[in-house]
Amino acid sequence: MSNKKEKVAVIGAGSWGTALAMVLADNEHEVRLWGHKQEQIEEINRFHTNQKYLPNIQLSESIIGYSSLQEALEDIEVIILAVPTKAIREVLGKIREFQLSKLTIVHVSKGIEPDTLLRISEMIEEEMPNDLLNAVVVLSGPSHAEEVSLRHPTTVTVSSHDEAAAKRVQDLFMNQNFRVYTNLDVIGVEIGGALKNIIALAAGISDGLGYGDNAKAALITRGLAEIARLGTKMGANPLTFLGLSGIGDLIVTCTSVHSRNWRAGNMLGKGMKLEEVLENMGMVVEGVRTTKAAHQLSEKYAVRMPITDELYRVLFNEYHPKDAVDNLMGRLKTNEMEDLTNLLIIE
Repeated sequence: MSNKKEKVAVIGAGSWGTALAMVLADNEHEVRLWGHKQEQIEEINRFHTNQKYLPNIQLSESIIGYSSLQEALEDIEVIILAVPTKAIREVLGKIREFQLSKLTIVHVSKGIEPDTLLRISEMIEEEMPNDLLNAVVVLSGPSHAEEVSLRHPTTVTVSSHDEAAAKRVQDLFMNQNFRVYTNLDVIGVEIGGALKNIIALAAGISDGLGYGDNAKAALITRGLAEIARLGTKMGANPLTFLGLSGIGDLIVTCTSVHSRNWRAGNMLGKGMKLEEVLENMGMVVEGVRTTKAAHQLSEKYAVRMPITDELYRVLFNEYHPKDAVDNLMGRLKTNEMEDLTNLLIIE
């Protein structure tokens, strides 16, 4: 843990943004938490709670809520961008209007933009001019907000093309409950974090259909192979997918009731329509948009992604989940070791 205390703005007062604000406050940084709902900000400042997103959790009084983005960012050098993927461009556009100094932007969302097929760091670099952007850092890994807010042991990874920026963010967050590693493979960290949501949706569907541990273990294992195939083709180090932002995040998201994507998949497996599921969830399910983007990426890079393909059919073509499982089980035979060995050939 660093002795240097900094001013940090967390942009996005959902469960994850609030939990990370708690980690920063535990490290005695000056923390500003921005949200666009005035009622929520008043609750944070008056009662030091955020009941909708983290029920029964008491926040530090040092976390100050802001509904004005401009005020939240005054004299700030580091921001934690904790908004859904679909809101990132809109929020960055507002920041551009009044920001005068360079920012280090730490993004903690996990997704890929459909159609443009850009990773979040690429979206940030596209939206922010060079004179306003010091560095982009990714924070990812197996980390449910509900457990972080209870100060349960958690480990994550930070990644950036700027090693000094990654280490600065490591120092910001590191404490006895929240361990932070660095990894310079930005592509691998982002792809692992984004695509695991697809496999979590599939795992939830499997559980919703009443299948057991055998099926889920197969989905996780073969899902990791899909993620690594695509990520490696895009330029990632395949070994990244054996780390926290790969298999670590995949396991926690596919096996926990805290996972929005697992819960959404579970409802789909039990027969609910996608529109009903999203309305019932009341929160963003990143895996839905990411499935569309990953399907497009698999076609662009000519990478086999059978689980992603079948989930795409279920989500967007009204395909029955049971038929998707039958398609996966009926595929042509192949050699598992040949498939895995090819991933480890780094050109």
